[in-house]
Amino acid sequence: MDLSIFDVVGPVMIGPSSSHTAGAARLAFVARQIAGEFTRVSFGLHGSFARTYRGHGTDRALVAGILGLDTDDENIKQAFDLAREQGLDFHFDIKGDDASIHPNTVDIDMVDNTGATAQVRGESLGGGKMRISRINGVGVDISGMYSTLFVAHQDVPGVLAALTNLLAYAHVNIAFCRTYRTEVGGQAYSVFETDGAPDDTVVPMLRKLDNVDYATFIELPGSASSLSPGVSAKEIFDDGEQLLDACAELGLNIGAVMAVREARLTGEAHAIAAMRRVLDVMREETTAPIANPQRSLGGLIGGEAKLVDATYRNDLGASLMGPVQTDAVARAMAVLERSATMGVIVAAPTAGSAGVVPGCVLALADHLQLDDEQVMDALYCAAAIGLNLTTSACVAGAEGGCQAEVGSAAAMAAAALVQMMGGTPEQALDASSIALSNLLGLVCDPVGGLVEVPCQNRNAIGVAAAFSSAQLALAGIKSLVPFDQMAHVMLSVGHALPATLRETARGGIAQAPAALSACAKCGICG
Repeated sequence: MDLSIFDVVGPVMIGPSSSHTAGAARLAFVARQIAGEFTRVSFGLHGSFARTYRGHGTDRALVAGILGLDTDDENIKQAFDLAREQGLDFHFDIKGDDASIHPNTVDIDMVDNTGATAQVRGESLGGGKMRISRINGVGVDISGMYSTLFVAHQDVPGVLAALTNLLAYAHVNIAFCRTYRTEVGGQAYSVFETDGAPDDTVVPMLRKLDNVDYATFIELPGSASSLSPGVSAKEIFDDGEQLLDACAELGLNIGAVMAVREARLTGEAHAIAAMRRVLDVMREETTAPIANPQRSLGGLIGGEAKLVDATYRNDLGASLMGPVQTDAVARAMAVLERSATMGVIVAAPTAGSAGVVPGCVLALADHLQLDDEQVMDALYCAAAIGLNLTTSACVAGAEGGCQAEVGSAAAMAAAALVQMMGGTPEQALDASSIALSNLLGLVCDPVGGLVEVPCQNRNAIGVAAAFSSAQLALAGIKSLVPFDQMAHVMLSVGHALPATLRETARGGIAQAPAALSACAKCGICG
């Protein structure tokens, strides 16, 4: 489990959806690097992508990725115009549902000016993470998380030896190597994950080798890739129980353990700079929409955060949620407003649930007058919970419903709140488990496929769940079901939800008459 925490509290991205916008952009970016030069591209959309691609900005994100834009590039909004200016012909082909593949799947067919073709199939896994699963009909597994060399070659004796010998000569250390092929003696693809990027001479040398058809270095924009894939250390844990063991062994809280872990994986300087950027973006995303409200792309939300913020010190706020939770809710709703205008946000762990963690952490931090180091420590704690849920359960609405998004975010925030209040690591995990249990079964039913309604209000509910769960745990109330077991419960419940209730906009609130009427007036998906 050597995933960087900035692939959990991150990526920094343009809204509105981490899986359908950031993940889609990353898929297309990697496809561009695999295929090389091309003049025409067709995107075959499956499952949730096919149902909600306009409302989520998936279409613009795919084109932006093909053009080489990063996930936080505000030019994603103008991707169609940029593509036309560059003479790129693109179109979208709706494939529909296929239960045998991931619900966020796209087939990217590229054609160059000679008529040569290349096809890449990719899957967006939630939180901006992605996987290339097929290249020209050959099953592969490329995550882009690490420095990756991709080589297309003929499956003949001696090729792998030549490849590895060249990399050894160039002082490129191989962490993992996998070869995929169509048949004995047929087309083959070798994928090398390495410790750091090779210098500029390596790829040209690879291309000159006998029986090598093509070679490229894959570098994923916006990824907080580990510099050392396969590292094994006591700070790298597989579940919540091992996390508690690491806390006890090192005598540190969860956040501090995560900081040590990240420094070991990606380097201390990189970790500090990345967390500083996360904190800066979080502060901006939680305040700017309150000061300057804007209507969302779909026109369904805009200005709600300012309305809630106005109750911060009056009788309404004092009598019901209280000033700190009121502040947290306003901030959380502000993030969804910023995301829905395709503004820059931090996925935490996804864009659809991005308001819960910063809303809770920043509101309580202001109340307690914590410094930046303490705030970042709390964000590291939240990331630890998200890391466990990302690897042992899921955080994508298309796979596990809104319980996997807002539920996971509430669990992350609850742990952070406990740590900020001086609670123990055990209490933090109890709070996370309680939060998950209280949002178990929450469906993902975005109106019109837009990350607006009911997403914004559910972030508010996620804040409430985090605050109540933290207070219960700090009061000494334990969760009967341990955190690790609760994560597996959440995953099984998510898989049991019908497809209509997993981000397809075909069930739940999305099918209410009022929602359908509002959707018809929006025009964004027409």
